Amino acid sequence: MDTKELLKKVRKIEIKTRRLSDHIFSGEYHTSFKGRGMTFSEVRQYQFGDDIRAIDWNVTARYNEPYIKVFEEERELTMMLMVDISGSESFGTQNAFKKDIVTEIAATMAFSATQNNDKIGLILFSDQIELFIPPKKGRSHVLRIIRELIEFQPKSKKTDISQALRFFSGVIKKKAIVFMISDFLTDDDYEKTLKIAGKKHDLTGIRVYDVREEKMPNLGMVNMQDAETGETLLVNTGSKSVRMEYEKYYQEKIKYFKETFSKSGSGTVNTRVDESYVTKLLGYFKSRG
Repeated sequence: MDTKELLKKVRKIEIKTRRLSDHIFSGEYHTSFKGRGMTFSEVRQYQFGDDIRAIDWNVTARYNEPYIKVFEEERELTMMLMVDISGSESFGTQNAFKKDIVTEIAATMAFSATQNNDKIGLILFSDQIELFIPPKKGRSHVLRIIRELIEFQPKSKKTDISQALRFFSGVIKKKAIVFMISDFLTDDDYEKTLKIAGKKHDLTGIRVYDVREEKMPNLGMVNMQDAETGETLLVNTGSKSVRMEYEKYYQEKIKYFKETFSKSGSGTVNTRVDESYVTKLLGYFKSRG
């Protein structure tokens, strides 16, 4: 893609997603996440009406009179976008590839954070860390993130969510709001690493999928290529047992995604490429508020 075409694409995404974040998301995002992080400020003597749950018992015992801990709201948050750019993201049968919707969602979230003067960082991953952009503020930084989402070419086509989460936990020490955007179609067991990350950070898994992934159509004998391994197989889609087996495998992956995120105290959003991700995200923010 030449520079002119790339800039045109970036601008198009900016106009669309900025409008969404300006009019819709900034308020909802603000309500859902602002003030969730509290930092310790000082200890002062207890005054009538103070919340007794804030009493610092160690200091109280030392001075023989009640003292409370004072916390301040963290006004500035850090948002991290963790985006799966493996081979399966280049699948699409409706009016867009999963990859296009993933880019739009990430850009919308990034502009929403900018509205609130928050920092935004990006991790692009496959079964390795393809790119890490440390959190920073500002429009030009968001545009760089969009540019990378559009044109970055991954070295690998496979997926490893555990590896991405391990890397993230290693580089981001301060509590962050994290959106992991993927189709979550992986054989990788990421429960343990998700639990560790979910304890410290506010994590949401956004699953982007295509309607044709849910069921295998009956098309007779078909050559199929695995988008992540490149392996080609001759599949008898006319066989009911083959179709049922595929559906079972797909549903197991989705069940694992939902249950694993739920167990780690993290949120989930499921959006199909031909559905409005705006409606899905707004519903999610409202349910958290």
